[in-house]
Amino acid sequence: MRIEYNVYCDESCHLMHNDGGAMVLGAVWCPMNKRQEIFERIREIKETHKLSKTFEIKWHKVSKSKEDFYLDLISYFFDDDDLHFRALIVPDKNALDHKAFNQDHDTFYYKMYFDLLKVILSPQCAYNIYIDIKDSKSQEKVIHLQQVLRNDQYDYHNQIIRKVQQVHSHEVELLQITDLLVGAIGYLHRGLSKNEGKMRLIERIRSRSGYSLLKSTLYKEDKMNIFIWKPRTTNNG
Repeated sequence: MRIEYNVYCDESCHLMHNDGGAMVLGAVWCPMNKRQEIFERIREIKETHKLSKTFEIKWHKVSKSKEDFYLDLISYFFDDDDLHFRALIVPDKNALDHKAFNQDHDTFYYKMYFDLLKVILSPQCAYNIYIDIKDSKSQEKVIHLQQVLRNDQYDYHNQIIRKVQQVHSHEVELLQITDLLVGAIGYLHRGLSKNEGKMRLIERIRSRSGYSLLKSTLYKEDKMNIFIWKPRTTNNG
């Protein structure tokens, strides 16, 4: 019997012409049979801080008034052995030369998604991958990503990659945790530091992970996995 995992994906500054040089893709994953327990624990933390169960966890909402709540969420992530995170960072998307590689930014974006996820996947397990919905046109690319992942795993009977599906982040707490961690990594890699609450969250992540978050971790690190992407200097085909 395969262990089945849910993988929740989000990104920061992924568009070609938006602000911020660093592009970050991230994924939080957990065993599927633990997701309800995790959702309930997150809601308990909200109640402890007198927030409604429907309060949406977002990096852009981090402020001094809610600092303790967000710090508790970070601590919970590190305390729960069923939760894992991986981030892929493109340090400066403005320096990318897509023409040299016969691609557009959209194609590059989904290549990076493949690089993000391929390290997480094991042929002995099964995965449901959820991506924060962006627009009505992105479904075709999601279907393509699903096929690429299945081909890479020789998953011709859909036993490993069960599905890749778009969802709304406000409906899924674990996608919101992904948003929080991706936001923290992006804030750091863009050299920002003015928001004291956000900087305290980053320091908590650094302290609990034991990593600077500015360098790639070991390939098989499965709690806080960081990968700094570097472009090839030539097009090898």
